[in-house]
Amino acid sequence: MKKLLTYALLATCILAPIPVQATDAPGLGASEAIQFGIAYSLDSAVLKEKRRINVLLPASYADGKHSYPVLYLIDGGTKEDWFHIAGLVQLGELNGVTKEVILVGIEGTDRKRDLTSPSQDPLDIKELPTHGGADNFRRFLGVELKPFIEKNFRTDGETGVIGESLAGLFILETFLHQPDMFSHYIAISPSMWWNKEALSYQAADLLKAQRPGTRSLHLAIGNEGGGMRGGVDRVMAALKVGAPVGLTWDFQDLPSERHHSVYHPAALPALRAVFPGPNPIK
Repeated sequence: MKKLLTYALLATCILAPIPVQATDAPGLGASEAIQFGIAYSLDSAVLKEKRRINVLLPASYADGKHSYPVLYLIDGGTKEDWFHIAGLVQLGELNGVTKEVILVGIEGTDRKRDLTSPSQDPLDIKELPTHGGADNFRRFLGVELKPFIEKNFRTDGETGVIGESLAGLFILETFLHQPDMFSHYIAISPSMWWNKEALSYQAADLLKAQRPGTRSLHLAIGNEGGGMRGGVDRVMAALKVGAPVGLTWDFQDLPSERHHSVYHPAALPALRAVFPGPNPIK
């Protein structure tokens, strides 16, 4: 029953903003739409489809003097997690708690395909019939999207990736299998129940295989139990005894938060830790 409930949550864990259109109102004069970033359409040969990419540049970018870290947001569409994570990034920059970063949101088309590896669980296969495209999506990020961003924007080589639920699973899997893809990994309430928690059982061996390197991992979970909690606890145990040299990692246990409420409470301290600004919270 708990797993069936989790499948139901997958369809609703993305926040959908209320559509707003510019409409002239009597006595208020002409209206105009509010813009929050720039959208690009990227033709992907890897995925064989167009992908919409949303970009928010730092306030100082127009000065033309600096290069910036890049934070990649999985589920980064305007009907997904774009606005509320972009708000955290912008506010952190304004008050100096975090440094200025370029935020890149990857809008989903079929997140159940892109964010999952093949499963041997019959229930996974039944409930998510398009699953299994994580390796292909990772290749899109590595050989198409990241080069596109680095070519067209002033980046400094430091990168991070953030996401929740299935996106958190994808991020943790990327960290374990391809740790050099990003500098920082933020995985919030990762769906560790996937494929009967297989990734968590592989974690210890995958950590042992990693080369030393400077990178960070930030894990968080709300009050989810079952395979969600069991999988995260197993990864935590592996990190405690076998974290590779150079890895900085932390874990936020937020039992007062539910799956639908955990993103902001977990993302805020993670962003502050990953991209500390000139006026950090002490």
